[in-house]
Amino acid sequence: MGACQASEFLGDVEAALGCIEDFAVRGDALGAQLLLFPECFLQGYLVTEEHLRRHALDLRSQTFTSMLRRLRSIRQTLVFGVIEQLGRRYCNTAVVVVGGELLGAYRKTHLMPGESLFHPGGEYPTFELHGVRFGINICSDTRSADAAAQVAAQGARVLLVPAQNMMRRESARRWKDEHHRIRAVRARETGMWLVSADVTGERDEHRIGYGPTSIINPLGEVVAQVPLLTTGIVIADVG
Repeated sequence: MGACQASEFLGDVEAALGCIEDFAVRGDALGAQLLLFPECFLQGYLVTEEHLRRHALDLRSQTFTSMLRRLRSIRQTLVFGVIEQLGRRYCNTAVVVVGGELLGAYRKTHLMPGESLFHPGGEYPTFELHGVRFGINICSDTRSADAAAQVAAQGARVLLVPAQNMMRRESARRWKDEHHRIRAVRARETGMWLVSADVTGERDEHRIGYGPTSIINPLGEVVAQVPLLTTGIVIADVG
């Protein structure tokens, strides 16, 4: 499986889709069967009424179907974050896409205080790739043991964690190593591999994203990581 650390694209779906296509080419060369991208990656993580109203997508809509059609030549299973329009509600969602078709979705259950415009999910679907079952937690979900435990209870061997830690600079410096500590605990508790993908770069003079994007084994050891503040991809055999 592969995890991609990318720049953020705020309100630029075309650029985000192009980024996915570029990483898929790199994933082909590395033999990746699955590629994970950050939280709310397709439209960009910005939790304001204006951004959500303008960019949220109904996963059943022709607009979203047309976007996925662009990805149908990609051979990898793709997992990436979207801002979902679910009736009158917004959800922080991760979709699983195969051959340009929507296989399923997970909606973030443990929302942060700044995510009050999102509606929490309540289910933990799992999926299978070449005999390896995986599930999804999104970013702050990993602070709660029950979210990972719900996935592990279904026989999953891998937990995918799309994240988005574009933070104010002081917070970003404080948290850039703390993420691994928290995720390592979840890996050891559940015996699952944990694969995370995050954004990197500077949004403005106030906010920066370090990452990390990494792969942690069931012992809680980081076995692969994209260097902080760089874009890139890491691959590991978690079978």
